[in-house]
Amino acid sequence: MTDGRRSSTPAGGFAVLAALALVVAACATGAGDLGTVAPPHGTSGPSLDIPSAEPTPGSSAPAGSPAATFDSSTTIRTYFMLGSHTGDAGLVAVLRSIRSTYAVGAAAMTQLLAGPVGSELSSNPALYTGIPAGTRFLGLEIQPSDSVHGTAFVNLSSEFDAGGTSATLAQRYAQVVFTLTQFPTITDVLFEIDGEQTPAVITGGTVDRFTPVNRDTYADLLPPIWVDRPGWGGALPSGSQVSGNADVFEAQFRLMVLDAGGRALVDMPVNATCGTGCRGDFTVKVAYQVAAAQWGTLRVFEPSAKDGSPTHVVDYPVWLTPAG
Repeated sequence: MTDGRRSSTPAGGFAVLAALALVVAACATGAGDLGTVAPPHGTSGPSLDIPSAEPTPGSSAPAGSPAATFDSSTTIRTYFMLGSHTGDAGLVAVLRSIRSTYAVGAAAMTQLLAGPVGSELSSNPALYTGIPAGTRFLGLEIQPSDSVHGTAFVNLSSEFDAGGTSATLAQRYAQVVFTLTQFPTITDVLFEIDGEQTPAVITGGTVDRFTPVNRDTYADLLPPIWVDRPGWGGALPSGSQVSGNADVFEAQFRLMVLDAGGRALVDMPVNATCGTGCRGDFTVKVAYQVAAAQWGTLRVFEPSAKDGSPTHVVDYPVWLTPAG
């Protein structure tokens, strides 16, 4: 791990521009397939693997729906904030379809700064962003700490750090960290404002400007039950997996899949690897039957220890498709 000070290296050294380090294959197969990654040419910098392929609704989604435009060969994730009526607002992964590009890290940042769009703004609850309008993406460099891990230096305009409360400031920093660390070889992030290294804002304060931050730094901005896959407005084919992490009593909660009419297709218990004061991972397979493709709901909640009523409820719109 570096001390957070960006070193100056000659061309071909290990500090490389994201346009060279963040490489995505020119073509990928299947709707929403994130494709394979070619190593960067002419540099000793790290090759950043794209996250594994994630099903997307594709062209069969209704016009105007969150994922009706998933017809490009590259799908990336942006992280916005999901409001809640039950006090469980938090970060949520939202899929974006982009044209194939070598600068996939820059593309992810561009999509993040654009904010929620369309029905994402009018859903109930709605998505929102803590990043101020007018924030400009100025650059991205990757400095590897070893052969498989790297620190991202992201450079943003002064609007990014302007205004806001301590809570909304932490949210905007967390959104950038989660968006960039979707690439497995980026493990942590350092921030620059107009080219000057700056301390990252966390809940209740800041860190030293040379101290990288990662997803664990912002775990308090996740809902108690956090679904990372499928993304909000993504596809959940029958037989696919749901994964994320949770901090719930005795590491147990429930997962439901509802069809377009609200009928329960799946209602199952889920165990995380840790609970009651720690966040444990979970991955479960869900299978259901529907006659036709349709929008449904993935619901996670913790039954109350007092009377079994649902608590920490979070609903995600998902595209359901018949098995086979």
